[in-house]
Amino acid sequence: MSEEQVFIENDKLTLEGLLSRAAGDAGMVICHPHPLMGGSMHNNVVEAIQKACVQEKYSTLRFNFRGVGRSSGEYADGVGEQEDILAACKYLQNQGIAEIIFAGYSFGAWVGAKIVEKDAGPFAGVIFISPPLKYFQFDFEKLNHKINIIICGEEDQFCDLGLLKKKTPYLGCNLKIISGADHFYAGRENDLVNILQGSLDSLKK
Repeated sequence: MSEEQVFIENDKLTLEGLLSRAAGDAGMVICHPHPLMGGSMHNNVVEAIQKACVQEKYSTLRFNFRGVGRSSGEYADGVGEQEDILAACKYLQNQGIAEIIFAGYSFGAWVGAKIVEKDAGPFAGVIFISPPLKYFQFDFEKLNHKINIIICGEEDQFCDLGLLKKKTPYLGCNLKIISGADHFYAGRENDLVNILQGSLDSLKK
């Protein structure tokens, strides 16, 4: 399933994205890692998420946060980036996608978490890939029973796996750990695809 380049209007900004349409009404908004550390919608993990979604017949929208690639604006400390996610969701809704799943990797997971904590997003499901717990604050109490799936590498440098294992039972979500993988999943993208494919069916209404 091919992707087409799209541009998403967000107030005074324009965000660059790639849209893939499937026949159903379920779609995934996919968010990339930290913009100041080279993160973009062309990241290997973002592409693995997109691949899994397409194989499971989801429409997908991956996009560059403000200031990345051909997206206008500049980095906004995760605050403006929340607006970017909501603009991407609205774009999908305007395309006729009624059921929106959120998937965020690393920084993207943290920005998405800020929306989820406030119940501010139209998410039918939430997936976090390698949430960077060592560097960003996640309010686990406010995330309680609002996340469906968390995936993390066993050797992740930025996600406190011990803390994550401790919190998972209270979050009410499924924790999937990829043995031997670190935060960047180099060479382990297919493992990530396989885990996502085995999990996505449970999110469809």
